[in-house]
Amino acid sequence: MLHTLQNDVLKITVDDHGAELKSITGLSDGTEYLFHGDKKWWKYTSPVLFPIVGKVVNNKYRAEGKEFELPQHGFGRISDYECIREAADEVAFRLVWSDETLRVYPYKFNLEIAYILRNNRVEVMWTVENLDDKEMYFSIGAHPALSCPIVEGENFDDYYLKFDLPEKSARILLSANGTLTHDRVPTIDGKELDLNYELFKGDALVFDDLKSDEISICSRKSKKSITVRAKGFPYMGIWTPAQGGAPLLCIEPWLGHADYDDFTGDITEKEGINKLPVGESFDAGYAFIIHE
Repeated sequence: MLHTLQNDVLKITVDDHGAELKSITGLSDGTEYLFHGDKKWWKYTSPVLFPIVGKVVNNKYRAEGKEFELPQHGFGRISDYECIREAADEVAFRLVWSDETLRVYPYKFNLEIAYILRNNRVEVMWTVENLDDKEMYFSIGAHPALSCPIVEGENFDDYYLKFDLPEKSARILLSANGTLTHDRVPTIDGKELDLNYELFKGDALVFDDLKSDEISICSRKSKKSITVRAKGFPYMGIWTPAQGGAPLLCIEPWLGHADYDDFTGDITEKEGINKLPVGESFDAGYAFIIHE
């Protein structure tokens, strides 16, 4: 079921399945700022990554003395959520542990995802609660596919990324299996990164040292832009399908990352993993800012 929020500036729709944002439409002229989910390129629009981000080695990981199996990015993006709150400017969803989730993830949890519409902003809020009688380990991340190009008739390479702070960063290279390697390639030097499909021939650009809280998709030919504001996220992925030609660019704030290709430890030993004590909750969020 789709849920719609609208104000004088934007209209958004969100699906119960995956609690996934499906559309961000500017009302001044109907511009769509979120990728439309054409399966030719990618079947998602803005999946929530939980309880892992990226891939674990051979799709398997160890926790609580046992081995478990999870697909890339976990089960959060392919689960049906319950809508628990709906108002003129907010809609919220909940996913709770079940016997089925315990077979692949040994922790009892409550995950709530809220979307809040404020003027030209879409705020996304996550709350993870540990309902278990032991410490819980998890990752969570965003994977929104934003329209690029934004304006009809423009091309992907008419666009660039603008960072709110000067950056000098090398991306972490991925293995052929989608896990992280220990190799890096210098990629960003300054406040702008020109976009072209060649950048993504080796899969996503993954960073662990960006200082910027805001990354914007901007055009050299027109004024419309999209900003992702993500404060306090230690990892960032930037992606478009490696074959080139897709009208989308993902800007992905992550609290966690894929396994390194040589990682053999327990989930409790994984770099970037979040630890949540019994009975406590964890809050995080990010926002889209639309510039018409």
